[in-house]
Amino acid sequence: MIKLFASLMRRTGDTMFRSFWVKASLAAALTAAGAAPAQAHHTLAMYDGQKIVALEGVIKEFQWTNPHTWVQLLVKQPNGQEVEWSIEGGPPNGLARQGWSRKSLKAGDKVVLQVHPLKDGTAGGSLVSASVDGKAVGGHG
Repeated sequence: MIKLFASLMRRTGDTMFRSFWVKASLAAALTAAGAAPAQAHHTLAMYDGQKIVALEGVIKEFQWTNPHTWVQLLVKQPNGQEVEWSIEGGPPNGLARQGWSRKSLKAGDKVVLQVHPLKDGTAGGSLVSASVDGKAVGGHG
């Protein structure tokens, strides 16, 4: 295809072909440049992938949003204080293929979540699995 356009530009000298070629090249370059930042935010480096923590609590909110789902979980500490955890899940499309839906977790549900915790120790993590009333959500145990 490139050879065809190059040949036509040499033979005809037509500015229409030159204009198209410049615009197509520019569009390809901008698309390639935009792809790197879009993927850059999908890192798991902030989570401790070597550790899994079980959290027992009550769902405050389940956000079925792109690019990732989020679970806001209220976990009661031994001293009675409640701590809100922000748990990042997979993208809705991927979770749907595993049997999840936007109604899989509802506010007020008592759950156990398995998560890779944040490395810095704050109340957050990356979702590994979930169970509601002892039943695995999405087929994960």
